[in-house]
Amino acid sequence: MLGSTHGTFTNDLRARVVACGETPRDTVHGVTAVAGDVDVSGRPLHAPVPDLDRFFRPESVAVVGASDAEGRPNTGITRQLLAWAERVGARLVPVHPTRTSVFGIDCVPSVGALIEPVDLAVLLVADPLPVIEELAETKVKFAVAFASGFAETGEAGAAAQERLAAAVRRSGLRLLGPNTNLNAFERFRDDLQGPAVALITQSGHQGRPVFTLQELGVRLSHWAPTGNEADLETADFLSYFAGRPEVGAIACYVEGLKDGRSFLLAADRAAREGVPVVAVKVGRTETGARTAASHTGKLTGADRVVDAAMRQYGVIRVDGLDQLQDTSALLARARRPQADGVVVYSISGGTGAHFADLATAAGLALPTLHQAKQDELHQWIPEYLNVANPVDNGGHPVGDWRGRKIIDAILADPSVGVLICPITGPFPPMSDKLAQDLVDAAEATDKLVCVVWGSPVGTEEAYRTTLLGSSRVATFRTFANCIGAVKAYLDHHRFTAAYRSPFDEAPRTPSPSLRKAQALLRPGRRLSEHAAKQLLRAYGIRVPREQLVTSAAAAVRAAGLVGYPVVMKASGAQLAHKTELGLVKVGLTSASQVRDAYRELTDIARFEEIDLDGILVCQMVGRGVEMVVGVTHDELFGPTVTVGLGGVLVEVLNDTAVRVPPFGEHEARSMLDELRGRALLDGVRGAPPADVDALVEVVLRVQRMALELDGDLAELDINPLMVLPRGQGAVALDALAVCR
Repeated sequence: MLGSTHGTFTNDLRARVVACGETPRDTVHGVTAVAGDVDVSGRPLHAPVPDLDRFFRPESVAVVGASDAEGRPNTGITRQLLAWAERVGARLVPVHPTRTSVFGIDCVPSVGALIEPVDLAVLLVADPLPVIEELAETKVKFAVAFASGFAETGEAGAAAQERLAAAVRRSGLRLLGPNTNLNAFERFRDDLQGPAVALITQSGHQGRPVFTLQELGVRLSHWAPTGNEADLETADFLSYFAGRPEVGAIACYVEGLKDGRSFLLAADRAAREGVPVVAVKVGRTETGARTAASHTGKLTGADRVVDAAMRQYGVIRVDGLDQLQDTSALLARARRPQADGVVVYSISGGTGAHFADLATAAGLALPTLHQAKQDELHQWIPEYLNVANPVDNGGHPVGDWRGRKIIDAILADPSVGVLICPITGPFPPMSDKLAQDLVDAAEATDKLVCVVWGSPVGTEEAYRTTLLGSSRVATFRTFANCIGAVKAYLDHHRFTAAYRSPFDEAPRTPSPSLRKAQALLRPGRRLSEHAAKQLLRAYGIRVPREQLVTSAAAAVRAAGLVGYPVVMKASGAQLAHKTELGLVKVGLTSASQVRDAYRELTDIARFEEIDLDGILVCQMVGRGVEMVVGVTHDELFGPTVTVGLGGVLVEVLNDTAVRVPPFGEHEARSMLDELRGRALLDGVRGAPPADVDALVEVVLRVQRMALELDGDLAELDINPLMVLPRGQGAVALDALAVCR
């Protein structure tokens, strides 16, 4: 099962949900969960949502190890916590075994001496384990452990972290950390309005660029520095923030995921709520993955699977912290688009053409404005300038009202959802008037207005005051970040408008195929091709007519029953690649050829010292498109399903798409659309269109197999799956299966 390879979290998550009993919703260990709603493998289908209100807005805070001695690290932390407690209206209780007071506040000697209930305990101690065990008796809801030296340091540290996590589970409280910091207790500006960005980071410094968005007028509501995630993790905060009314977008910096399933459940909750999630996930390269693991002690996951899983649940993955900053800010504040069309408006034909090239290459739609709209724009723009899109004004009008008229006319076009104005540098007074007209127009429309301020200085009045002073204009410093953010904005709203949770389509009960399949599995062993095909048959996946024989005479009889021409193959659990060894014979048309082929195949097997369970005599299937469909087990996400071009092309081109079950027909078809060779399925150079519906059905049946046999099936490879012309189906010509 998924939990068996991921430590205790998945099992703990499942236990929390099951423990809720028969009530529709319950709270276990501070987690709101949907009771009894599990998939065929017993895994929950909805994200548990921890009640973190008392973490971010506690009524009382105990600081264990509080100090006011000058020069001590704990003194600075205590001082910051005092200021934070005052801002959120919390009462702070210092805890120290030898001090009577800290900063004039009476101390208690130990957490056991706390008289009143405490919502949050901040542990300024080198070893938090003994304190956690003491806190179990005090009914504290939350604790924060800053101490390092745990899973980020290696095996011994990982063992210490597991002891800490076990103590937390026994205690009933929720723990942030260890190896975390003070970011949750920062001073957030309270003078900013509008939807906010909520921030989750596993490395505090990596969140600084997003935190400083406040200096650009973007509101920040929360910061969760998750550290090593012995208990509370990225997914917990993601689920919580998705339900907060003030949160317009969630920005994440993720080094490693504690558990892939819990992350996807949380992303699913955000998608259901329509809350955009923007994430930097390090580990795209082997070096990055290795560094991330050493920093946080987490699995980074096969990056290709991580990428696909994030797209599947609408998580917008970006590479840089500047992109995280710009994209989350735009998505938090922009209203829902009224159209997908983007118009580029510039004072230079060269600038407009350059930006339009980049935007089009990124996949943005730049519609040609209708002739009537172009005629309208030419009332204020000279006839010799192009206004089809991009719109070149030749120099924004400064002395009168025409500039605003141009912008309003563009925004009034029903095909336009976004107006982008690249201002490559300050050119007063033109740039000042242009910036003001854009701000005024943005205030009067529901459509998105973006400006790229290209000056490297950034001290100009038009930028600092006019543009950044507007809550309606999205201002960027680079073309690339603007284009990426706008594409993410349009993609997000398309995605959420059509979103149907994959977990709603997950099977709740086993299929009749499961019992048949389980009888065929051999724990810890690879199945022969014949046995692997029986496994496919159990799930209704078509295979050729074939017989397994152990003599030349039986082979001849089988060929007569199967029907000439036939294919003959050696079949054995050791055989993964038969063709390279000459263990496949194709196009046999007579009894003598069959007898000769049998002798040759068995001779090769004896020479290579390969144990066979027999020789397969198979129907020779007509020509079609060779595809591959497979299952592998990812350390983070569990079973994954892959589809792509098959035969030898799978190794040459590696043209495949991957998804994490569960998913439905729409997602299966989108996998095919990702393939570079997708056109082969539509028919090329006179070939008939392939039976795509049959291919999709195979993908869905393989997904069902992956879900039901999770824990028993380590790997499945159907290659080639011959997809025949439309209406004729798909046939699995070869299969490999490895049991766990």
